[in-house]
Amino acid sequence: MSRPPYRVSHLDALEAESLFVMREVVAEFERPVLLFSGGKDSIVMLRLAEKAFAPARIPFPVMHVDTGHNFPEVLEYRDRRVAELNVQLIVASVQEAIDAGTVREAADGTRNRIQTPVLLEAVEKYRFDSLFGGARRDEEKARAKERVFSFRDDFGQWDPRNQRPELWALYNARIAPGESIRVFPLSNWTELDVWHYIAREGIDLPGIYYAHDREVVDRGGMLYAINEHLPLRAGETPFVEQVRYRTVGDASCTAAVRSDADTIGKVIDEVAATRITERGATRGDDKVSEAAMEDRKREGYF
Repeated sequence: MSRPPYRVSHLDALEAESLFVMREVVAEFERPVLLFSGGKDSIVMLRLAEKAFAPARIPFPVMHVDTGHNFPEVLEYRDRRVAELNVQLIVASVQEAIDAGTVREAADGTRNRIQTPVLLEAVEKYRFDSLFGGARRDEEKARAKERVFSFRDDFGQWDPRNQRPELWALYNARIAPGESIRVFPLSNWTELDVWHYIAREGIDLPGIYYAHDREVVDRGGMLYAINEHLPLRAGETPFVEQVRYRTVGDASCTAAVRSDADTIGKVIDEVAATRITERGATRGDDKVSEAAMEDRKREGYF
């Protein structure tokens, strides 16, 4: 009697690759850390880390670069999740850096760009040599240039022309003192893969990822929630709209999308039908210029 062919599902293959990457980092580096924003990608990374090292605890801390402009639902989720997993949470505060005078807030009040020096200061303080990030290649064209192991020099900077080959999924982990590696276990995932994985694993998410009523204002075709970090401008009129967030960033620069997707199944259907990436549709900070993300990444951004 012939046996049916052994096949691995698409999600199983992606998961296996990500678990391998995480285990490789722990084997090769001394002081890894997982960058955690409370967004869906970092939440999936945390779930992968949980599975990669079970039944032991996750063997590295979680770090949130906190701009002070977060959605309350995301902060509540962050604190609850790290407590459930009993992992160390490190908060690198942009507000503290502003108060200390080491960074200066932009005139428009956005803090995305000044996350970078706060991140680099935390890397130096805690001597992290490898940082897990949740970036995916399908998100944005600068991120599409990244390797899984992305080298950073001793200033924390990235040179897209100076990257290491990764033939046969072999990763070069050699670094000199002061240098570091950004590691992207979700590089080969898509937004739709992430949502299918969330559904399969039954992963809890902050409620803003699902359709809900929120007071918003339309700025250039993007729907921004009115809050303490994004006040109304002269002549603007707020209105209540049913929306959800495709990505989670600062409340001052992350827009929502009109949606009635209040379940995972509906979200998956919605994402499958869209032709605009979540950053392209909702992140005002990426619309500064065509090279906005690449410029920030060269400086040391996630």
